[in-house]
Amino acid sequence: MARTLPQIFQAFNELRVLIIGDVMLDSYIWGAVERISPEAPVPIVTVKKRDLRLGGAANVALNVQALGATPVLVALCGEDEAGKKLRTILEQQGMSTEGLVVSSTRPTTVKTRVIASSQHVVRVDEESDKESNSQEENQLVERIHKLLPSCQVVIFEDYDKGVINESLVAKTVALAKQQQVPTVVDPKKRNFLAYKGVSLFKPNLKEMREGLKVELESGNQEQLETAVELLKQKLAVEGVMATLSEQGVYIDYQSQKLKLPAHPREIADVSGAGDTVVSIAALCVALQLPPRQIAELSNLGGGLVCQHVGVVPINKQELLQEAAGLKL
Repeated sequence: MARTLPQIFQAFNELRVLIIGDVMLDSYIWGAVERISPEAPVPIVTVKKRDLRLGGAANVALNVQALGATPVLVALCGEDEAGKKLRTILEQQGMSTEGLVVSSTRPTTVKTRVIASSQHVVRVDEESDKESNSQEENQLVERIHKLLPSCQVVIFEDYDKGVINESLVAKTVALAKQQQVPTVVDPKKRNFLAYKGVSLFKPNLKEMREGLKVELESGNQEQLETAVELLKQKLAVEGVMATLSEQGVYIDYQSQKLKLPAHPREIADVSGAGDTVVSIAALCVALQLPPRQIAELSNLGGGLVCQHVGVVPINKQELLQEAAGLKL
């Protein structure tokens, strides 16, 4: 059934989205540089303000929420101060924390970015990327079994921090198929070939090069199509949507193959763009929209968030207005 853009955006509000993956805190230190340190050839940043935001799979949850849908997170966080802050921010955002498993064996991932005069100066990561232990995995699977049946789509948001492994993927995909719930993946290197049988797989060029170990030049359409076909064969997925940075997106889904160019933008920061793209794509897949519309809306949303410094979720009204203006 063909739907207008306002009808599609209204239908987003009825969706519940299960997001499985690596949550983290994005910490920002904003300041100014007025001199170079006498101790080493590095800038001295005078701190003006600090900011703490949801990152990783939690930023996907923010994007899903910003689009009007209800995010349901299943993830690990540490039994530490950062973990408490993460849960507090989720609750302040009106998100449920019932899918979170608190681990006594790992820290909560925190990425601290120092930004001076709109320039990204340095990033400091506090994290563990070891795989979840059997007890943690069992707790995650229990929550997935409890929460998945009430959701209309599943997103795997993999940042290679150890929450997702092949066993967890297989159990979740089997349950999702049993419940007739589509699955959408934003992959990373470690589990790249573990996502067998998912509905839509969304890698970028770097992830495809590393995951398939193939030569893949930016802008080479023949190499891209060959790589996507190989990926579909290896994973037996229904479709692939490859994000190509300034080259746009390429989708091979439901017997359609389409390449869409990127929209011209004043790029401030690409951080978090993939989170926005997978969020929009998942909602579109849940509504069974055609491949072109999935790719067009996802491509547009990913570009819009790149205009902002730092990781920010999509603005639903801005996306709707731009999409309507472009007659998508």
